[in-house]
Amino acid sequence: MNNQDVEPLPDANRFDALKPGGLNREEKESVIKLALSVLAERHRAGRALGSPEQTRSFLRLKLVDRKHEVFGALFLDNRHRVIQVVEMFQGTIDGASVHPRVVVQRSLELNAAAVVFFHNHPSGVAEPSHADEAITRRLRDALALVDVRVLDHFVVAAGESVSFAERGLL
Repeated sequence: MNNQDVEPLPDANRFDALKPGGLNREEKESVIKLALSVLAERHRAGRALGSPEQTRSFLRLKLVDRKHEVFGALFLDNRHRVIQVVEMFQGTIDGASVHPRVVVQRSLELNAAAVVFFHNHPSGVAEPSHADEAITRRLRDALALVDVRVLDHFVVAAGESVSFAERGLL
């Protein structure tokens, strides 16, 4: 092996550019797209959910720039492998109408055994509202009738997200 085969050690200053302050807008968008594609790969059909933190990161990147509420679901098989990620309902800046009948119907169409719900709060505050808690209970009860388990519901905002399961709300 000669010196031409050995890569030089990375210059520490090169890594400074990887900090958000060292990137321009296009570079930041490219990094977000790359991160989203990596996380989307981990949440593609047939893959088991890795961890709540991976799912939280995936959803935050997926929903971060939305100016209106989006409600969706990760439909899972009996081994918690992803069947499909679906954005089911779109709303306004402060709410979205969610219809349990549609969620149950889609769960049955996909032969899902479990589901993880998600929605964003464009306001930037991830704290679940009473309406969020009420619709989650309605969905859980409706899906229980057809043996589909609700594993979690993530409320996502730009800087944070809240898990109903972690809060003991499920």
